[in-house]
Amino acid sequence: MKLLASLLMTAAVAIPSVAAFAADAAKPDLVKGQESYGQVCVACHAEDGNATITTYPKLAQQHPEYLVKQLEDFKSGKRVDAVMQGMAAMLEEADMRNISAWLATQKDKPGAAKDKDLVTLGERIWRGGIQDRQIAACASCHSPNGAGIPSQYPRLSGQHQDYTVKQLSDFRDGKRANNNVMHDVAAKLNDHEIQAVSDYIAGLH
Repeated sequence: MKLLASLLMTAAVAIPSVAAFAADAAKPDLVKGQESYGQVCVACHAEDGNATITTYPKLAQQHPEYLVKQLEDFKSGKRVDAVMQGMAAMLEEADMRNISAWLATQKDKPGAAKDKDLVTLGERIWRGGIQDRQIAACASCHSPNGAGIPSQYPRLSGQHQDYTVKQLSDFRDGKRANNNVMHDVAAKLNDHEIQAVSDYIAGLH
């Protein structure tokens, strides 16, 4: 009995050690992430992930879990974009994790809304939704300041209006099919409302 108890205690101590080793082995490498980003992503998304071309998304400070999922979806074809599918095809799983972890360490640069009237409508949709059409408030998932919720909902604050307009339009029209919740929300929005909430998002910080 003493021998059995001793073996069980040894195993109990050993198991966390193995788990810790596995966790360390899977830990993203930020140096490699920056190197891979510089080779594959920098031309479109800028050196620090704050893309200056408004049709490309800002990636700085984005939740890494979200970025990894998008890269996986591009690589598998679940999310369709000719350029990004080609880029993602070059990346292994470890590359995706490393790049995403490095981008999460970069500070996002604030954006700005452009149209006062659009911002007023956009804020109303963001904070309260559109009740008579069962459109939920964007803030309920993406948080009042647009910071999102790690591993669940992406950070949106300061995102380029042009990029957000395209994504919401693609969700609505079925061109982007890798998130059923967003498809159902966007399906109820008209062009003016999409423009408004996208302009409001650009000024969130």
